[in-house]
Amino acid sequence: MRLGMLIALVEQDPADTIRAVQDLGFPTCQVSCRAQTNVTPELARALREAADRAGIAITTIWAGTSGQEDWNFIDGPRTIGLVPAETRAERLAALKRGAEFASWAGVAGISSHVGFIPENPGDPVYGDLLAALRELAEHCGALGLEFWFETGQETPITLLRTIEDLGLPNLGINFDPANLLMYGKANPLDALDVFGRYVRGVHAKDGEYPTNGRELGVEKPLGQGRVNFPALIGKLRDLGYGGALTIEREISGEQQIADIKAGKAYLESLLS
Repeated sequence: MRLGMLIALVEQDPADTIRAVQDLGFPTCQVSCRAQTNVTPELARALREAADRAGIAITTIWAGTSGQEDWNFIDGPRTIGLVPAETRAERLAALKRGAEFASWAGVAGISSHVGFIPENPGDPVYGDLLAALRELAEHCGALGLEFWFETGQETPITLLRTIEDLGLPNLGINFDPANLLMYGKANPLDALDVFGRYVRGVHAKDGEYPTNGRELGVEKPLGQGRVNFPALIGKLRDLGYGGALTIEREISGEQQIADIKAGKAYLESLLS
């Protein structure tokens, strides 16, 4: 397993995106791209060329969507991902554009949150969501790409059933252990028992369970939350996982860089 970091695309100069990864000594990265309406083949090629020059592997394009997104338990179900019907068509188009950007950049696939997937498979919303996900996955497949579900808003068994119901060969999971805790959905180690065979990417992020019924649990620096990284890495190895451990720290500024550096050293000690 190689280490990496999640980095936002710098549209003004994609080389700056890669330079930030190189400066911190990571051999891989995931590139977050939230403005798919602005991306172009030229921008993608510039990103690819910068990564090749630096010898850095881009493991996935993390494709975001536009519009209101409330990362909590009250408004999140009606605002996040492809679940809300009012914004589904627009967001599906944005994710398709993200897939095209990944294809132009020579990246193997995209990742994203799809929202609070209904736990009841008989819910009409579930059927409509499956239709949109099938359209997205087939679009990715036609481009030779994979689509990875970012964990968080759904229980592990709900995510597993969604993948099984779609039944397509290019689906995988971008496993974020902290999200499972912060959304109160599962213990990350137990989640791997449910869907571990589908894990294609891993966010190295730490956090805590929620302490009330409205707000997510708190994200923490690596090694300071409830994720048992020594056991998690051991379980990933047992599953035969050989992809990247991509550090994500959802703050900004100097403290973010300091936490990423400390997280990198922490993970290196576990992998040595």
